[in-house]
Amino acid sequence: MALAFFTSDLHGRTARYRALCDVIVAERPGAVFLGGDLLPHGMDRAWDEQESQQGFVEGFLTPAFSAVQRILQEAAPRVFLILGNDDPFSCLEGILAGEQRGLWTYLHRRRASWAGCEIYGYNCVPPTPFLLKDWERYDVSRYVPPGCISPEEGRRGDGLTDREVRWTTIGEELDELLAASDPERSILLLHSPPHETKLDRAALDGRSVDHVPLDVHVGSIAIKRRILAHPPRLTLHGHIHESARLTGDWRDRLGPTHAFTGAHHGPELALVRFDPDDPESATRELITV
Repeated sequence: MALAFFTSDLHGRTARYRALCDVIVAERPGAVFLGGDLLPHGMDRAWDEQESQQGFVEGFLTPAFSAVQRILQEAAPRVFLILGNDDPFSCLEGILAGEQRGLWTYLHRRRASWAGCEIYGYNCVPPTPFLLKDWERYDVSRYVPPGCISPEEGRRGDGLTDREVRWTTIGEELDELLAASDPERSILLLHSPPHETKLDRAALDGRSVDHVPLDVHVGSIAIKRRILAHPPRLTLHGHIHESARLTGDWRDRLGPTHAFTGAHHGPELALVRFDPDDPESATRELITV
């Protein structure tokens, strides 16, 4: 049995990270997967005011995972992470520096191997109502849902050209990333959940923009199409905090593929434990912090 942990959308809450590090040390998983939105929200200055004037990656994440490695040494887990739509491109320098130190593996548009599995990661989400656009792409076309802002507007620090922003889609980037993958051995770590599933249900009931009702399912059509066309063993998602509360489930099935969310709407740490060879046995615990 290969024990793995998965969580997502910790949004810089240090108590959640400390609880995660404690359970890593106690249970010694073989791998830890972090599904994006790792840093404090841009409007949240609590980190700067209460903890340190350093950036969150350098000031907290790096020391926290360094401490886990010092304690566990050769038993320290592999850590695989992606970023999310609330994580600015400017934090990437610190993330890559941590990777160089051997603290984690950054997986956006990359491949890694663990426990006989191929691990692929992808940060980007379809258009949202939010202004930060570093990790947003059009989904399968240039359609922008009512109430959302196109990837061509808002704030970007990712250095993409206007043409790249205008014409790049999640579907195209996923096809490129997964072109040579073996679906039966693949685990996909994707910030966005697939569209119209238990994992992408948002609290938008009864809301409309210019008399147009909003779709309560806000996940990616491209991700769902890819999963159904080339079913991977397992997919891990975040992004929509309230989905499990609204649907009553943190997991779903798309054909043979098991899909989990690590996002959570409350203050607790939502920790999914799973064995990649037996995803049916996965569990989720809400750990008080």
